[in-house]
Amino acid sequence: MTSDPVLSIRAASKTFGSRKALDAVSLDVGRGEMIALIGPSGSGKSTLLRSIDGLQTIDGADKGRDARDGGVITAFGGPVQAKGKVSDQVRKARIRIGFIAQQFNLVGRLSLFSNVALGSLGRIPFWRGVLGLWPAETQTATMAALHRVGVADYAAQRANTLSGGQQQRGAIARALVQKAKIILADEPVASLDPVSARKVMEILRDLNRSDGLTVVVTLHQVDYALRYCDRVVALKAGKKVYDGPASGLDREKLIDIYGPEFEDVFWEGAPQ
Repeated sequence: MTSDPVLSIRAASKTFGSRKALDAVSLDVGRGEMIALIGPSGSGKSTLLRSIDGLQTIDGADKGRDARDGGVITAFGGPVQAKGKVSDQVRKARIRIGFIAQQFNLVGRLSLFSNVALGSLGRIPFWRGVLGLWPAETQTATMAALHRVGVADYAAQRANTLSGGQQQRGAIARALVQKAKIILADEPVASLDPVSARKVMEILRDLNRSDGLTVVVTLHQVDYALRYCDRVVALKAGKKVYDGPASGLDREKLIDIYGPEFEDVFWEGAPQ
Protein backbone atom coordinates (compact mmCIF):
# COMPACT_ATOMS: atom_id res chain seq x y z
CA MET A 1 0.00 0.00 0.00
CA THR A 2 1.24 3.51 -0.79
CA SER A 3 1.93 6.03 1.96
CA ASP A 4 -0.77 8.29 0.50
CA PRO A 5 -4.05 6.29 0.65
CA VAL A 6 -6.85 7.00 -1.81
CA LEU A 7 -9.38 6.13 0.91
CA SER A 8 -9.01 6.80 4.61
CA ILE A 9 -11.50 5.89 7.34
CA ARG A 10 -10.87 7.05 10.89
CA ALA A 11 -12.80 5.56 13.82
CA ALA A 12 -16.02 5.26 11.84
CA SER A 13 -18.99 4.23 13.95
CA LYS A 14 -22.64 3.86 12.99
CA THR A 15 -25.49 3.25 15.39
CA PHE A 16 -28.97 2.08 14.43
CA GLY A 17 -31.10 2.39 17.55
CA SER A 18 -29.31 0.35 20.18
CA ARG A 19 -27.26 -1.65 17.66
CA LYS A 20 -23.78 -0.57 16.62
CA ALA A 21 -23.34 -1.53 12.96
CA LEU A 22 -19.81 -0.06 12.91
CA ASP A 23 -17.65 0.28 16.00
CA ALA A 24 -14.70 2.68 15.56
CA VAL A 25 -13.46 1.10 12.31
CA SER A 26 -10.28 2.58 10.84
CA LEU A 27 -8.93 1.61 7.45
CA ASP A 28 -6.54 2.96 4.80
CA VAL A 29 -6.82 1.82 1.19
CA GLY A 30 -3.84 2.34 -1.09
CA ARG A 31 -4.01 3.15 -4.77
CA GLY A 32 -4.33 0.00 -6.87
CA GLU A 33 -5.28 -2.36 -4.07
CA MET A 34 -7.98 -5.02 -4.37
CA ILE A 35 -9.50 -5.61 -0.94
CA ALA A 36 -12.19 -8.06 0.13
CA LEU A 37 -14.46 -7.11 3.02
CA ILE A 38 -15.73 -10.27 4.67
CA GLY A 39 -17.64 -11.17 7.80
CA PRO A 40 -20.94 -12.65 8.97
CA SER A 41 -24.25 -11.12 7.93
CA GLY A 42 -24.83 -7.96 9.94
CA SER A 43 -21.13 -7.41 10.61
CA GLY A 44 -21.16 -3.94 9.02
CA LYS A 45 -19.66 -4.64 5.59
CA SER A 46 -22.34 -2.91 3.51
CA THR A 47 -22.67 -0.08 6.02
CA LEU A 48 -18.95 0.62 5.73
CA LEU A 49 -18.99 0.52 1.93
CA ARG A 50 -21.99 2.85 1.70
CA SER A 51 -20.37 5.19 4.20
CA ILE A 52 -17.24 5.45 2.05
CA ASP A 53 -19.39 6.77 -0.82
CA GLY A 54 -21.37 9.07 1.45
CA LEU A 55 -24.58 7.10 0.90
CA GLN A 56 -24.76 6.40 4.63
CA THR A 57 -23.83 8.90 7.32
CA ILE A 58 -21.65 7.72 10.17
CA ASP A 59 -21.96 8.89 13.75
CA GLY A 60 -20.35 12.14 14.85
CA ALA A 61 -17.09 12.04 16.77
CA ASP A 62 -18.96 12.45 20.05
CA LYS A 63 -20.32 8.94 19.58
CA GLY A 64 -16.96 7.46 18.64
CA ARG A 65 -14.01 6.52 20.79
CA ASP A 66 -11.84 9.46 19.83
CA ALA A 67 -13.52 12.84 20.15
CA ARG A 68 -10.76 14.54 18.17
CA ASP A 69 -10.20 12.21 15.22
CA GLY A 70 -13.20 9.88 15.11
CA GLY A 71 -15.87 9.68 12.45
CA VAL A 72 -13.93 10.95 9.43
CA ILE A 73 -13.82 9.53 5.90
CA THR A 74 -11.75 10.98 3.06
CA ALA A 75 -11.30 9.98 -0.59
CA PHE A 76 -8.47 11.21 -2.81
CA GLY A 77 -7.41 13.43 0.07
CA GLY A 78 -10.74 15.27 0.13
CA PRO A 79 -13.57 15.01 2.67
CA VAL A 80 -16.47 12.59 2.21
CA GLN A 81 -17.97 13.00 5.66
CA ALA A 82 -17.08 14.04 9.18
CA LYS A 83 -18.81 14.81 12.47
CA GLY A 84 -21.93 12.99 11.36
CA LYS A 85 -22.43 15.02 8.18
CA VAL A 86 -21.72 14.31 4.52
CA SER A 87 -19.36 16.91 3.07
CA ASP A 88 -20.65 19.42 0.54
CA GLN A 89 -17.65 18.34 -1.55
CA VAL A 90 -18.70 14.70 -1.72
CA ARG A 91 -19.82 15.03 -5.34
CA LYS A 92 -16.19 15.51 -6.39
CA ALA A 93 -15.30 12.18 -4.82
CA ARG A 94 -18.35 10.34 -6.17
CA ILE A 95 -17.47 11.25 -9.75
CA ARG A 96 -14.33 9.16 -9.31
CA ILE A 97 -15.95 6.30 -7.36
CA GLY A 98 -18.04 3.65 -9.09
CA PHE A 99 -20.55 1.89 -6.84
CA ILE A 100 -21.75 -1.58 -7.89
CA ALA A 101 -24.69 -2.99 -5.94
CA GLN A 102 -25.92 -6.55 -5.49
CA GLN A 103 -29.10 -5.85 -7.48
CA PHE A 104 -27.28 -4.13 -10.38
CA ASN A 105 -29.20 -0.80 -10.16
CA LEU A 106 -29.90 -0.68 -13.89
CA VAL A 107 -33.00 1.02 -15.30
CA GLY A 108 -34.94 -1.96 -16.60
CA ARG A 109 -36.84 -0.18 -19.38
CA LEU A 110 -33.68 1.34 -20.86
CA SER A 111 -31.30 -0.45 -23.18
CA LEU A 112 -28.04 -1.78 -21.80
CA PHE A 113 -26.26 0.85 -23.90
CA SER A 114 -28.22 3.69 -22.29
CA ASN A 115 -27.64 2.30 -18.81
CA VAL A 116 -23.90 2.17 -19.36
CA ALA A 117 -23.83 5.61 -21.01
CA LEU A 118 -25.39 7.03 -17.83
CA GLY A 119 -21.95 6.69 -16.31
CA SER A 120 -20.97 9.86 -18.20
CA LEU A 121 -23.58 12.09 -16.51
CA GLY A 122 -21.01 13.64 -14.21
CA ARG A 123 -19.16 15.07 -17.23
CA ILE A 124 -21.90 16.02 -19.72
CA PRO A 125 -24.96 18.31 -19.51
CA PHE A 126 -27.77 16.56 -17.66
CA TRP A 127 -30.31 17.30 -20.41
CA ARG A 128 -28.30 15.29 -22.92
CA GLY A 129 -28.59 12.24 -20.71
CA VAL A 130 -32.33 12.75 -20.17
CA LEU A 131 -32.91 12.94 -23.92
CA GLY A 132 -30.45 10.18 -24.75
CA LEU A 133 -28.39 12.57 -26.89
CA TRP A 134 -25.05 11.06 -26.04
CA PRO A 135 -21.91 12.83 -27.30
CA ALA A 136 -19.71 10.87 -29.69
CA GLU A 137 -17.11 10.45 -26.94
CA THR A 138 -19.69 8.84 -24.64
CA GLN A 139 -20.95 6.54 -27.39
CA THR A 140 -17.42 5.36 -28.15
CA ALA A 141 -16.57 4.89 -24.47
CA THR A 142 -19.82 2.99 -23.86
CA MET A 143 -19.23 0.47 -26.63
CA ALA A 144 -15.60 0.05 -25.57
CA ALA A 145 -16.70 -0.66 -21.99
CA LEU A 146 -19.35 -3.15 -23.13
CA HIS A 147 -16.74 -4.96 -25.21
CA ARG A 148 -14.35 -4.94 -22.26
CA VAL A 149 -16.80 -6.81 -20.03
CA GLY A 150 -18.06 -9.10 -22.81
CA VAL A 151 -21.66 -7.93 -23.31
CA ALA A 152 -21.43 -5.67 -26.37
CA ASP A 153 -23.78 -7.98 -28.29
CA TYR A 154 -26.58 -7.02 -25.89
CA ALA A 155 -26.14 -3.24 -26.17
CA ALA A 156 -29.57 -2.63 -27.72
CA GLN A 157 -31.44 -5.02 -25.43
CA ARG A 158 -33.59 -3.77 -22.54
CA ALA A 159 -31.78 -4.26 -19.26
CA ASN A 160 -34.68 -6.13 -17.62
CA THR A 161 -34.48 -8.85 -20.27
CA LEU A 162 -30.86 -9.70 -19.47
CA SER A 163 -29.55 -12.30 -17.07
CA GLY A 164 -28.21 -11.26 -13.70
CA GLY A 165 -24.63 -11.82 -14.79
CA GLN A 166 -25.12 -9.73 -17.94
CA GLN A 167 -26.67 -6.91 -15.91
CA GLN A 168 -23.86 -6.95 -13.38
CA ARG A 169 -21.29 -6.75 -16.15
CA GLY A 170 -23.26 -3.80 -17.48
CA ALA A 171 -22.98 -2.14 -14.07
CA ILE A 172 -19.20 -2.60 -14.20
CA ALA A 173 -19.13 -1.15 -17.72
CA ARG A 174 -21.05 1.89 -16.44
CA ALA A 175 -18.29 2.47 -13.85
CA LEU A 176 -15.73 2.36 -16.68
CA VAL A 177 -17.64 5.00 -18.65
CA GLN A 178 -17.76 7.01 -15.44
CA LYS A 179 -13.93 6.86 -15.51
CA ALA A 180 -13.97 5.71 -11.92
CA LYS A 181 -10.63 5.30 -10.18
CA ILE A 182 -12.16 3.33 -7.30
CA ILE A 183 -14.79 0.61 -7.59
CA LEU A 184 -16.85 -0.20 -4.50
CA ALA A 185 -18.71 -3.47 -5.10
CA ASP A 186 -21.32 -4.48 -2.51
CA GLU A 187 -21.98 -8.22 -2.74
CA PRO A 188 -21.71 -8.08 -6.55
CA VAL A 189 -21.96 -11.86 -6.99
CA ALA A 190 -24.48 -12.76 -4.26
CA SER A 191 -27.37 -13.09 -6.74
CA LEU A 192 -25.43 -14.85 -9.48
CA ASP A 193 -24.86 -18.47 -10.43
CA PRO A 194 -21.32 -19.76 -9.87
CA VAL A 195 -20.20 -19.34 -13.49
CA SER A 196 -21.47 -15.76 -13.73
CA ALA A 197 -20.05 -14.98 -10.30
CA ARG A 198 -16.58 -16.14 -11.30
CA LYS A 199 -16.76 -14.09 -14.50
CA VAL A 200 -17.66 -10.93 -12.59
CA MET A 201 -14.84 -11.48 -10.09
CA GLU A 202 -12.39 -12.12 -12.94
CA ILE A 203 -13.41 -8.84 -14.58
CA LEU A 204 -12.91 -6.92 -11.33
CA ARG A 205 -9.51 -8.52 -10.83
CA ASP A 206 -8.48 -7.72 -14.41
CA LEU A 207 -9.52 -4.07 -13.99
CA ASN A 208 -7.44 -3.97 -10.82
CA ARG A 209 -4.35 -5.59 -12.29
CA SER A 210 -4.43 -4.28 -15.86
CA ASP A 211 -5.91 -0.81 -15.32
CA GLY A 212 -4.70 -0.16 -11.80
CA LEU A 213 -8.20 0.51 -10.45
CA THR A 214 -8.65 0.33 -6.71
CA VAL A 215 -11.33 -2.24 -5.85
CA VAL A 216 -13.05 -2.82 -2.51
CA VAL A 217 -15.57 -5.67 -2.65
CA THR A 218 -17.80 -7.12 0.05
CA LEU A 219 -18.23 -10.88 -0.20
CA HIS A 220 -20.03 -13.67 1.59
CA GLN A 221 -18.06 -16.22 -0.45
CA VAL A 222 -14.82 -16.47 1.50
CA ASP A 223 -13.23 -18.66 -1.16
CA TYR A 224 -13.70 -15.85 -3.71
CA ALA A 225 -12.07 -13.41 -1.31
CA LEU A 226 -9.02 -15.64 -0.97
CA ARG A 227 -8.85 -16.43 -4.68
CA TYR A 228 -9.22 -12.95 -6.14
CA CYS A 229 -8.04 -10.47 -3.49
CA ASP A 230 -4.56 -10.00 -2.06
CA ARG A 231 -5.77 -8.21 1.07
CA VAL A 232 -8.72 -9.13 3.25
CA VAL A 233 -10.42 -7.05 5.93
CA ALA A 234 -12.82 -8.92 8.22
CA LEU A 235 -15.55 -7.33 10.33
CA LYS A 236 -17.39 -8.97 13.20
CA ALA A 237 -20.17 -7.24 15.13
CA GLY A 238 -19.08 -3.94 13.63
CA LYS A 239 -15.43 -4.24 14.64
CA LYS A 240 -12.41 -4.87 12.46
CA VAL A 241 -10.99 -8.21 13.56
CA TYR A 242 -8.56 -8.95 10.73
CA ASP A 243 -6.66 -6.84 8.20
CA GLY A 244 -3.91 -8.53 6.28
CA PRO A 245 -2.95 -10.78 3.39
CA ALA A 246 -5.42 -13.37 2.17
CA SER A 247 -2.73 -15.97 2.76
CA GLY A 248 -2.86 -15.21 6.48
CA LEU A 249 -6.47 -16.35 6.84
CA ASP A 250 -6.18 -19.93 8.02
CA ARG A 251 -8.95 -22.21 9.27
CA GLU A 252 -8.58 -21.09 12.87
CA LYS A 253 -8.93 -17.38 12.05
CA LEU A 254 -11.93 -17.99 9.81
CA ILE A 255 -13.70 -20.01 12.50
CA ASP A 256 -12.98 -17.19 14.95
CA ILE A 257 -14.57 -14.71 12.54
CA TYR A 258 -17.62 -16.76 11.55
CA GLY A 259 -18.09 -19.04 14.53
CA PRO A 260 -17.81 -22.83 14.95
CA GLU A 261 -20.59 -23.47 12.42
CA PHE A 262 -18.18 -22.35 9.72
CA GLU A 263 -16.38 -25.69 10.10
CA ASP A 264 -19.49 -27.50 8.88
CA VAL A 265 -19.64 -25.55 5.61
CA PHE A 266 -15.91 -25.23 4.98
CA TRP A 267 -15.38 -25.45 1.23
CA GLU A 268 -13.30 -28.02 -0.54
CA GLY A 269 -9.73 -26.87 -1.01
CA ALA A 270 -9.82 -24.21 1.72
CA PRO A 271 -6.69 -23.48 3.79
CA GLN A 272 -5.88 -26.20 6.28
